[in-house]
Amino acid sequence: MNGYKIIDEKTWKRATHCAVFINYLEPMFCVTFELDVTKFLDYVKSNRYSFTLSMVYAVAACANEIEEFRYRFVDGKVVLFDRIDTAFTYLDKDNGLFKVVNVPFCDSLHEYVDLASKTAKEQREYFTGPLSNDVFQFSAMPWVPYTHISHTVSGKKDCATPLFDWGKFVEKDDKIVMPFSVQAHHSFVDGAHIGKLYESLQNHLNKIC
Repeated sequence: MNGYKIIDEKTWKRATHCAVFINYLEPMFCVTFELDVTKFLDYVKSNRYSFTLSMVYAVAACANEIEEFRYRFVDGKVVLFDRIDTAFTYLDKDNGLFKVVNVPFCDSLHEYVDLASKTAKEQREYFTGPLSNDVFQFSAMPWVPYTHISHTVSGKKDCATPLFDWGKFVEKDDKIVMPFSVQAHHSFVDGAHIGKLYESLQNHLNKIC
């Protein structure tokens, strides 16, 4: 597990909001928006990278920069992780079933894609155990240009792992666009933080080439 610090909720500015939303029946909320992946797709193709694994890295890089996405509950306490790693679904084309693959975050896109590809191909189990608390969870749905998505719910109100999804990219107004969804725990993340991630991620996708 990555390092973290325990938050002093007596002085934490978000303590009241956290206390309110942790008691909601469903404290997670989901937002879907559109991303322009035109330049990013060209870059990925020219380097022969997996689009999915490249997208996982891009999102993780941006989300790690936003403090609110690194908060979690650990043993009943609020903690802030130093770094969040990744867990993504990977489709086994031979049988049509997916497996969940855990890969630590890396310093570069090239390093991450290489490690993630190798790990995914070598993993035989569909599930290697419960997800660690210090991951972002990713799942691509490249068959559908959706406008909304929902997720299965564990019922554990202290599960604050953000979920990131994206769908089929399509051509629109001479651009390649793609639906992208963020599900986050409202004890830690508000709409303003989703907006900050959107701006950061779109800039990242535009500038990566």
